[in-house]
This record gives sequence, structure tokens and C-alpha cells, in this order.
Amino acid sequence: MASSCPSRKLLLLGKPLCTVLKPNSSSKIQRSFISTFTYKYLLEPSATVSKSEVSRRYCSSSSPLQDAPAPIDYRSLLQEDEYHRLANATIHDLLDKLEEYGDSVDIDGFDVDYGNEVLTLKLGSWGTYVINKQTPNRQIWMSSPVSGPSRFDWDQNSQGWVYRRTKANLVKVLEQELEKLCGSAINLS
Repeated sequence: MASSCPSRKLLLLGKPLCTVLKPNSSSKIQRSFISTFTYKYLLEPSATVSKSEVSRRYCSSSSPLQDAPAPIDYRSLLQEDEYHRLANATIHDLLDKLEEYGDSVDIDGFDVDYGNEVLTLKLGSWGTYVINKQTPNRQIWMSSPVSGPSRFDWDQNSQGWVYRRTKANLVKVLEQELEKLCGSAINLS
């Protein structure tokens, strides 16, 4: 039986969610929000909760996220034209050096391709590397068959692309992984 009353519709939709989203001791944020909003509003259709009350209670709870760093606006760190200059130079330099490297190693299925601003390095049965620009984030992204996906930001101090989680340099990561996979050292610097 459907009702045209918005509160009734929320009540009908909210009941199954309440069984799944019951507050528990492991989540202060969830407990605060669910106890304030869901139980008061969804389970009691006659009750009204203002947006400010939900916001006030939700935001005033202690949260494990309060100590998290503020998000970085990467666009403010590197201007777009400078980003393109640096990223293009890096990717084209990698392309040239990887093509030379391919001539010096004997690997079935070794192929380097560049198109649509995506550098692809195929190593046959050992996997494929994909390196491309991510302009909105001012990053170079790499997918590696060894280390998985990584996002590299330009680091002014080291004058290189650095993965912020591990402080690893894009060029050094590629050198180490390719040497392990192919059995031959490569200098991409």
C-alpha cells in the first residue's frame, strides 16, 4: 500500500535500511547520524528533524576523520601548461629509452606503443605497463604488472614524478621493476 505522503514513503524505504544500518560501537559517525536522523525521522513519520539539527549532530560527533589532512588542490601546485610540458617530456623520454631497451633485450612480445597520450609497454607473458597523463589531477598514472596502479605527482625538490604514499620516483620504479622482469639493467634517467 503506497502513500502519497513523503514521510510515509521515507518510512517504507527507511525500515529495511534501519535493519542494515543499526548503530554499532565501531562507528561513531554512523551511530551519531543514524541515531539522530534514521531513528527519529524514518521510524517516526510524525517527527520532524531540521537540516540544521542533522548537520549539527552529525558534525559535532568526534570523528576519526578529523585528523585527516586537508585535500590538496593540485591545480594550484602546478599550472596546466607547465604540467603538460613536464608530463609530455617525461613520457616522450620514457618512450625513446624503452624503445632502445627493447632492442637490447630478447623478450617475446616486447612492444612499446604511444598513442592518444598513453604509453603502453607490453612484455609478453610478464604483463603490460600503461603510463598516461591525468590532467585534472596534474599527475602521471602508471599501471604496473608488478606494483599495480600508482599516481605520481610532480615534486619540485627532486625534479621528478613521485608517488606520495611511498615517496617512490616513477623513473626509479620502472628501472627496478624492468630489471627484475627482463634480467637486464636499464637507465631511464
